[in-house]
Amino acid sequence: MTTPIRWGILGTGNIAKQFAKGLAVLPDAQLAAVGSRSHESAQSFAGEFKAARSHGSYEALARDPDIDVIYIATPHPLHCANTLLCLKHDKPVLCEKPFAVNAVEAQAMITAARSKKLFLMEAMWTRFLPVTTQVMEWIRAGRIGEPRQVLADFGYRCGWNPQSRLLDRSLGGGALLDVGVYCLAYARMVFGSAPERLHADAHVGETGVDEQLAIIARHPNGGLASITAAIRTNTPHELWICGTSGRIKIPGFWHAREATLFADGAEPETVKPEFPGNGYQHQAAEVARCLRAGLSESPRMPLNETLEIASTMDQVRRLIGLSYPSDTSSSSTPSLTAKG
Repeated sequence: MTTPIRWGILGTGNIAKQFAKGLAVLPDAQLAAVGSRSHESAQSFAGEFKAARSHGSYEALARDPDIDVIYIATPHPLHCANTLLCLKHDKPVLCEKPFAVNAVEAQAMITAARSKKLFLMEAMWTRFLPVTTQVMEWIRAGRIGEPRQVLADFGYRCGWNPQSRLLDRSLGGGALLDVGVYCLAYARMVFGSAPERLHADAHVGETGVDEQLAIIARHPNGGLASITAAIRTNTPHELWICGTSGRIKIPGFWHAREATLFADGAEPETVKPEFPGNGYQHQAAEVARCLRAGLSESPRMPLNETLEIASTMDQVRRLIGLSYPSDTSSSSTPSLTAKG
C-alpha cells in the first residue's frame, strides 16, 4: 500500500475547510496537522476535520517533523511570508491562489523553493478538475481547430463589509486577485503563453479596491482573451473557448462539472465527469504525484507560468490604478529570501 502523504494546513478559514474536505476523499492523503495563530482555532479545526495534531502558531506547524507538505490558506498578503516560513523549515508547499500579491513576492517564493530544491505549486484547483482535463484534451486533439478567443466571466455580489478580505485593500481585496485570476490563468493555459498586450478598466469602489473590471488580453499569434470579473455584481460565470472550427462552453468554469463541445459539422458533445468530494482533491493528488516522483514543481502548473500570471496581474493593476500596501514593502524587503 502507498504510504499516505501527510498534510499540514496553515490557516483555518473557509478555503482551508474546503481543502480539508477534499483531502478526506483521497485514500493516500492524511491530514496530519493544522496551524493557526490561536490554539483555540487550531484545536477546533483539528476536531472538526480529524487532524492528528493542532498548533497554535504557523512556526510550530512549519517545524512539525511529521508533515510531508503544507497547504497555505491564509489571506493573500500573507502567502509570501507563510510560504517562505515553510520553505525555511524544509517543507514543500501548495499555496492558495493568488500565489502572491505581486510578482516580486512570487519571484521571492520561487527563488527560495528552487534554491532548496523543494516542491512549490500554486493551488489553482480549477486546472486539475476532470472537466478542465477534458477541455484541454479536446483542444490538443484539434477538435475546435486553433483557439482564437477566450471569453471568461466570473462575478458575484458580496455583502458590504469594508473590513472583509474582499473589500479591504490592506488584505489584497478586489475582483482581480479573488476571481479575475481564474480567468487570466485559464486564458494563459489555453493559449500557452502570457499576453503580449493588455487593456483594462475597472470601477474602484470607496474602499479602494476594484469591485468590477474588464480586461482585453492579446496573446502571441493573435489570440484574444476578453475577461470580466466582479465582487459586487452577479454575472453568468461562463467561459467560452472559440476556435477556427468549433467552440467549447464551460458553465461555472472555475468549479466546472460539465463542458460542451460544439465542433463544426458535428452534434454537440457534453461531458459530465463523476467524482466524489468537492473538487479540491484533484490538486492535492497532483501534489502527491509530484512528491512521489521527486519533482520540485508540477508540469501542469509550472512556477514560470505562475510568475507570468502574477506579472500580468501587476500590469492590469497599473492600468486601473490599483496598488496594495505590500507592493511598496515587498519591492525592497530583504527578508523575502528564505535562508537554509
